[in-house]
Amino acid sequence: MAHSKNRATDGKITYPPGVKEISDKISKEEMVRRLKMVVKTFMDMDQDSEEEKELYLNLALHLASDFFLKHPDKDVRLLVACCLADIFRIYAPEAPYTSPDKLKDIFMFITRQLKGLEDTKSAQFNRYFYLLENIAWVKSYNICFELEDSNEIFTQLYRTLFQVINNGHNQKVHMHMVDLMSSIVCEGDSVSQELLDTVLVNLVPAHKNLNKQAYDLAKALLKRTAQAIEPYITNFFNQVLMLGKTSVSDLSEHVFDLILELYNIDSHLLLSVLPQLEFKLKSNDNDERLQVVKLLAKMFGAKDSELASQNKPLWQCYLGRFNDIHVPVRLECVKFASHCLMNHPDLAKDLTEYLKVRSHDPEEAIRHDVIVSIVTASKKDLSLVNDHLLNFVRERTLDKRWRVRKEAMMGLAQIYKKYALQAEAGKEAAKQISWIKDKLLHIYYQNSIDDRLLVERIFAQYLVPHNLETTERMKCLYYLYATLDGNAVKALNEMWKCQNMLRHHVKDLLDLIKQPKSDSYSKAVFSKVMVITRNLPDPGKTQDFVKKLAQVLEEDEKIRKQLETLVSPSCSCKQAEVCVKEITKKLGSPKQPSNPFLEMVKFLLERIAPVHIDTESISALIKQVNKSIEGTADDEDEGVPTEQAIRAGLELLKVLSFTHPVSFHSAETFESLLGCLKMDDEKVAEAALQIFKNTGSKLEESFPHIKSVLLPVLQQKAKKGPPRQAKYAIHCINAMFSNRDTHFAQIFEPLHKSLDTDNMEQLITPLTTLGHLAMLAPEQFAAPLKSLVANFIVKDLLMNDRIPGKKTTKLWVPDDEVSPETLAKIQGLKLMVRWLLGVKNNQSKSGNSTLRMLTAILSSDGDLTEQGKMGKPDMSRLRLAAGCAVLRLAQEPCYHEIITLEQYQLCALVINDECYQVRQAFAQKLQKGLCRLRLPLEYLAVFTLCAKDPVKERRAHARQCLVKNINLRREYLKQHAAVSEKLTSLLPEYVVPYAIHLLVHDPDYVKVQDIEQLKDIKEALWFVLEILMAKNENNSHAFIRKMVENIKQTKDGQCPDDPKINEKLYTVCDVAMNIVISKSTTYSLDSPKDPVLPARYFTQPDKNFSNTKNYLPPEMKSFFTPGKPKAANVLGAVNKPLSATGKLQTKLSRMETTSNASSNSNPSSPGRSKGRLVCQMHIHVSSFILHYHCKVFFSGCSQSASPSETEKPSRGRKRGAAANQDDKGQESKPKRGRKKAANTSTDDAEDQWGEDSSMAEATLETEDEQNSPPKRGRRGRPPKSAASKDETPSKGRRGRKKTAPPADEENEEEQEEEEDDEDDAGSENMEVKLGVECSEHVLTQVCILSRSVAHSQCVVLMFYRRLLRSR
Repeated sequence: MAHSKNRATDGKITYPPGVKEISDKISKEEMVRRLKMVVKTFMDMDQDSEEEKELYLNLALHLASDFFLKHPDKDVRLLVACCLADIFRIYAPEAPYTSPDKLKDIFMFITRQLKGLEDTKSAQFNRYFYLLENIAWVKSYNICFELEDSNEIFTQLYRTLFQVINNGHNQKVHMHMVDLMSSIVCEGDSVSQELLDTVLVNLVPAHKNLNKQAYDLAKALLKRTAQAIEPYITNFFNQVLMLGKTSVSDLSEHVFDLILELYNIDSHLLLSVLPQLEFKLKSNDNDERLQVVKLLAKMFGAKDSELASQNKPLWQCYLGRFNDIHVPVRLECVKFASHCLMNHPDLAKDLTEYLKVRSHDPEEAIRHDVIVSIVTASKKDLSLVNDHLLNFVRERTLDKRWRVRKEAMMGLAQIYKKYALQAEAGKEAAKQISWIKDKLLHIYYQNSIDDRLLVERIFAQYLVPHNLETTERMKCLYYLYATLDGNAVKALNEMWKCQNMLRHHVKDLLDLIKQPKSDSYSKAVFSKVMVITRNLPDPGKTQDFVKKLAQVLEEDEKIRKQLETLVSPSCSCKQAEVCVKEITKKLGSPKQPSNPFLEMVKFLLERIAPVHIDTESISALIKQVNKSIEGTADDEDEGVPTEQAIRAGLELLKVLSFTHPVSFHSAETFESLLGCLKMDDEKVAEAALQIFKNTGSKLEESFPHIKSVLLPVLQQKAKKGPPRQAKYAIHCINAMFSNRDTHFAQIFEPLHKSLDTDNMEQLITPLTTLGHLAMLAPEQFAAPLKSLVANFIVKDLLMNDRIPGKKTTKLWVPDDEVSPETLAKIQGLKLMVRWLLGVKNNQSKSGNSTLRMLTAILSSDGDLTEQGKMGKPDMSRLRLAAGCAVLRLAQEPCYHEIITLEQYQLCALVINDECYQVRQAFAQKLQKGLCRLRLPLEYLAVFTLCAKDPVKERRAHARQCLVKNINLRREYLKQHAAVSEKLTSLLPEYVVPYAIHLLVHDPDYVKVQDIEQLKDIKEALWFVLEILMAKNENNSHAFIRKMVENIKQTKDGQCPDDPKINEKLYTVCDVAMNIVISKSTTYSLDSPKDPVLPARYFTQPDKNFSNTKNYLPPEMKSFFTPGKPKAANVLGAVNKPLSATGKLQTKLSRMETTSNASSNSNPSSPGRSKGRLVCQMHIHVSSFILHYHCKVFFSGCSQSASPSETEKPSRGRKRGAAANQDDKGQESKPKRGRKKAANTSTDDAEDQWGEDSSMAEATLETEDEQNSPPKRGRRGRPPKSAASKDETPSKGRRGRKKTAPPADEENEEEQEEEEDDEDDAGSENMEVKLGVECSEHVLTQVCILSRSVAHSQCVVLMFYRRLLRSR
């Protein structure tokens, strides 16, 4: 040992045996050979070889010389590095090198050699691996802790390792790298920011994507050193997030990406960082909040994340960002929801309330993404979303924006197909979303063609997929139809009807194109093009495309033949698919991927192609119905009772028989229908008869064997079947058999002879059959029918009450409780009317006699004999039958001419009948006749009497009817410009004279100058004028004004010499004139044409008479304030509920679903011009001040006129003593049959025209219209609480009693009145404090100015000056 030390101090280098001196004097190859031997020697040595350690000390020092460390040959450097690594191992824990600089050089040298690990295919890779393994196992780099430049060494080492790691390295390389780096972190005193950046930079997404192995290495390192490195990570984020020192690291801009990655690696790394994020969520910087929200969305939404449960304050703070003022922040929160719902169902409850708010967000994109989030989660697993979330999607199907509506509808459709049709989650899930099919079909009630087309597409692709095999498709349709609600069934029927109608239009166009060209040809083609255009999206643009298609069809015979096949009644579903493909292929062009013309053609083909129904489909559907009848179907498994399934199947077949009659022409189908006729179920047999009626036109010649079996069945049904079956049996014979007269005679004779009033139950069916025979063959049975009507129907049946009716206070009972005698009398009335409708002339004056009979029934409250034997329900039934009979006769011109004005007015009063069901049914019959343009225009005026109906739903329905009829007539006039000679019977504005005349003769209008009665007149007039004046088409306001002026120059045509009636006429005209003046700014313009007044209703104007007198009492002035009727919105609401009957209301009527309040000038109305919108605030202020001064001034006038009126409340208050006294003073007033409910609301404020006349916008208010003015009281609501329920109708009086509203509505409205009282009490106090007086002159000037929006600011300033002076 002493010898060795001496050699060390001597500086002599001892080489291993066999190794000569290694110097620069030898060749590279030799040097490499000798170094390998040295490496082998050091490799074999261990730490216990003290003698060898001393022996080779100088060699160790020599190998660390610059000669070797800077040698140009990489093999030499590698071998030297391996030697140095072993030297550190052998001499550990003390290295033979004491100079800090030398140690730095050595470790930097070793680090550089580690770059050789990058090439795994290199011949020297094993030596590089040995080098790595050695220094990692020995932890050689820990020697550098004491060096000043240790950070530089470690940083360079980390960078090198992260650079060289790649997918060629095995697990051992990865492990040794982690061992090497983790020892530095865990055993060192600190981790510098530079070293930390070297690790963290590999987590940044850009670097992560470039080198996935480096990311994995950093991830493994951080997991290994989590506890040691956490303080340094916390310090870094604290510097950047809290102190804003972004200069501390180049990674400052990636801080949020790093937080996410670190959280995913080990959440403990961020224990102290997460509270800082809560602070950042409340930052004033929008972009910073957005970044934090994006980060937390990923952290909370991660699949295995427990952050929400571990850090509830942060979770609650994050949820608060759903209501952030910055749109992108809210949008990001909403997008996150789907991941959260899918990965953390337990958080759905927390999210539901916030998603509800966001589903009503003003931003379209946010509402859209709410839908996407919920639907995405639902499609993954329905159990992830609750019913509330699905309901949000349901609501958005009525969103104001098409993009949102479309997303909601498509989302629901996809959910339905997955869980209901494909039953991926079982029956419970299918039951949970069973409402979807109904909701989607309800949307077909929308006015937007886009919505309707989407419903059709959804039906064809999701509800009943057209690509299913025929039997499966029909089974799907069968059970769908059986489980739909009533409104959805109507929508589906309407859909087929519209498609069929469009198919006929296209067929007509093809027929026109085949004709030779002429002037009439061009007009006819253009007219048909316009009709087709209205059935496609965006008619403005589509018109040109349809014209182009018509031109293509003229030129291209192949396309024309394909389209002819497609619209042919015999086209099969498979043929339809082929035709559609051929046509689109022919019209498409690969060079033009975006082709609007082709898109339009696809829309058209989609609507007209019969993809569901053909002969094969009908046959399959019939078989499915037969299975249900036989009890072999899967009805119970499908959740449908067998009886319900059979009825629905027959109803479905009945509907399809209208739209696809040719598809029923098969022996198998008709034989199955014959079987249905023999069933005991009346509904089934009835539906089968209707199907035969619709489809059997060629049955006699094509299927004679079925005819021979069917005819006896029909004759038996006509004679002894139920009334409805008898009716359809007669029509079947009429439609199907050529020798119908013979068959009719075989039925008529025995029935005519067997009529007997002793057995009323057996009389109903014969009367029904005879009635329809009378209508279909009046000439064949002319003589016996006249005798039958005169002797049997009138004398024996109608003029005798044989069986006393049940004594009850009920006004209506179900059909099965109506007495047989009453049912027979109703059929008797119908027989009379059907006979007249069949004859279609009044030569025998039978029409006059029948009308007198009908009006006598109405006048006597339904008790024609007035013996008091009839019960109230029976009387109600007969009043309804008589009223509907008059409507039926009025649809024939020959009978309309003989209906007197008194008879017309008495018929009109049925719509105010005391029985709710009578009013309802009569209104529906009236609407049906008007919509078919069969009833004359004066019958449209009958709906004005509904303004005072005590039931809200009836008022709303009447308003819907008015809107639909007015729009229908306007649209008809646009499409048929050549009907100008019929203008007086079609132009809806011509309803005004009829309405005025009807109100003049209103039995409730007794005292000409009575304020309360005039208020009712005003409400009734406004009920119709509001809709007429919503659009000022062709200066219609001036036309109405001119019409009213002309009426005032005439006399009443019914009582021209009665001064009181004429005074009433002029007073009602003044009411109408004031409404027009107060609600229009264009009324003073010239009328487009001179109105023509109906000669029956008004005398010719006296040219020598100029009636300029104002007939209104001064108090009425306060009820007319300026304001424009609000135009109807189309899909203006985020939510549009269905009406009471389930149908979605038309454009204008939809605004009245919660109230039939009239419309005032509303600056937010879509119908206003942009200029008016600019002055929105001024209009609100001026309207308020104007209303206030009107109240003050006119309340002063009323106080001076009548002291008792000073105690009237301002709004909605019940009438007190003064009202009672007024009632007593009117006891002598002639009573009208329909008793008016006592007025309980006589306040000034409720009748302020401008205040009451704002339309009900509850269903149309959208979330982004938060600055709209508060809603006002409801207009036109009749008196509520004082109607007597116990009074019985008096005999012989004209008209009906009006019933009080139902109890629940009374309570609701009384509560509203009490709330209104509180509001107006404050208003009265304000009036007293201000004590402002306003002269009539100033008020008049203000009213004039306020009509002009341009002067609104002047109005405001003038009132403010007035207020200041008065104070």
